[in-house]
Amino acid sequence: METFKKIELLSQAARYDVCLSSCLDGGRRPDPKDPLYRWIYPAVLPNGKTVPILKILMDNSCPNSCVYCLHRRGGDCPTISFRPEELASVFMGLVRSNFVHGLFLSSGLGSGVKEMMERMIKTSELIRERYKFPGYIHLKVLPGADYSYVERATELANRVSINLEAPNKERLKKIAPQKDFDQLLTPMGWIRSLISQRKTKARSQTTQFVVGASDESDREILQTTAWLYKHFRLGRAYFSAFQPIPNTPLEDHPPTPLIREHRLYQADWLLRQYGFRLSEIVFGPDGNLSQRYDPKMTWALTHPERFPIEVNTASYEELLRVPGIGPISAKRIITARGRHRFHTLDELRRTRVVLKRAVRFILINGRWMLSE
Repeated sequence: METFKKIELLSQAARYDVCLSSCLDGGRRPDPKDPLYRWIYPAVLPNGKTVPILKILMDNSCPNSCVYCLHRRGGDCPTISFRPEELASVFMGLVRSNFVHGLFLSSGLGSGVKEMMERMIKTSELIRERYKFPGYIHLKVLPGADYSYVERATELANRVSINLEAPNKERLKKIAPQKDFDQLLTPMGWIRSLISQRKTKARSQTTQFVVGASDESDREILQTTAWLYKHFRLGRAYFSAFQPIPNTPLEDHPPTPLIREHRLYQADWLLRQYGFRLSEIVFGPDGNLSQRYDPKMTWALTHPERFPIEVNTASYEELLRVPGIGPISAKRIITARGRHRFHTLDELRRTRVVLKRAVRFILINGRWMLSE
């Protein structure tokens, strides 16, 4: 099979691994009519910058029978794979053409974890050592990989990840019967230790959950996510709303609404950036987040005793609890207060507060401005 076709098919196969943002910093802007456009994704780097990357599988075959996966054992997809030299050359051609600034490399288990990890490691070594590429590489660690492969991956990649897919062992067994939840946690512990020694190129690890495939609740997902942040120094979690794929056992399973995925990201952001505890996240009787209101608004509406707050005297932490006020606008409010008191909505608007959301929860110089 010609290389161009391989890239197209193996990039399509990698699309369910999530590492995406909505904008690009730098790089050639691909024409949507250009076939290359389908292979290039925006990714947020550990430093917060967003760059275009090639996201691709080394091999799309797999002996496992995960019920949500197109490439499960017994599926009708043709087996396609790259040799390390071939993929490294293709990637560097895209780098030289300024199409991509990074690589996201994963793989099916193919003929075995050992061989697939060796091929991914070899590809990364060629890119780093032969081609002297200094940019971003994200490597997936495959389930069951030995410590030596995990260690080498952290030496070559800026970010490494292991997909848990489900929040606990019971849920995982429903969708991936060959996978062992505890076995997935073991290399995450190795990665945590290796990164903490600061002798590796990798500076963070991530994971991903398939939302809705195992009929889990949002509470279960966020409980596991919060635990991973605490015990495994997880950089962040990604959430992928389940979408049924034809010719898989879950082809008739209802798709997960994208708003549910969005709400999980918002709740995760509260845990990581806003100082919320898991116990403060509000869930419905079914254990899921509200789809009508975002998690911060839901919390505010259920705690009327905390509002309204006076923007001229509230602490940074108190400001962060107000819907429509984020870390940047909270810092701007506090900085501006060093020069003057706020008297009007227009003054507050200059700090980039989303007034439509915030106004019912605040006082400005003692006045509730909801009617203005």
